[in-house]
Amino acid sequence: MLGDRVRPDFSEYVAHFTRGGSPLSADEKPDDAGIKAVGVATPCERLVSILEQRRIFATPMPWTGRRAVAFTECPWGSMPDHAEQYSPYGVGFTKPHLFAAGGGPAVYLRADLFEKQRDFVAALSAGSPGFCPHLYSFVTPFSPPYSPADYREHHWKGKADCDYTHEREWRVPHDFTFDYGQVQFVVVRSYEDVAAFPKALKDEIGRQRFLIMDVYEQIEKLWPVHII
Repeated sequence: MLGDRVRPDFSEYVAHFTRGGSPLSADEKPDDAGIKAVGVATPCERLVSILEQRRIFATPMPWTGRRAVAFTECPWGSMPDHAEQYSPYGVGFTKPHLFAAGGGPAVYLRADLFEKQRDFVAALSAGSPGFCPHLYSFVTPFSPPYSPADYREHHWKGKADCDYTHEREWRVPHDFTFDYGQVQFVVVRSYEDVAAFPKALKDEIGRQRFLIMDVYEQIEKLWPVHII
């Protein structure tokens, strides 16, 4: 719902899905404070840690290395895709909450425009990464698989496709803190996960806010109304 308009392809919510192992940027920046704080854990352990600390640590983003916390806009029908790509463990908040915290949609910039901006600012300020450091946390180069061969050869040679636009990503350019009353939902895999979750967290957040992916997938199997 946007104002009084119903838009089922959009959501008023964003979610941070956890992953297992080390953050994606740990190989490039192993000494980053955010990476050290996140540590190595299973997706469920990481979710519990986030909720206990009421903090999601910012880590370096791929391609730019700028620290941020990444979220995805989460229409109901997209939940299985996000769970498959990352994990069936996550925590959701409202867009107004993220915006008030300094967050906003990620900026996917064509690789050639990315280069032009970088070169322009570098000419004005030697050593500049090409963007205001605050803005740079939101930027990711955009080089989709359908880009022409000559374009890829000139601007993106030898690199993998870079297209995350389907995630409708939002970012917060620093550690993201929250209160339990601001948590809109918690995603877990199974009833067993809910049973094993720390009782104090369930009491604070509310058991009605836990969404179980096993149940969701069964609903989609029986009534696949979200599959177009």
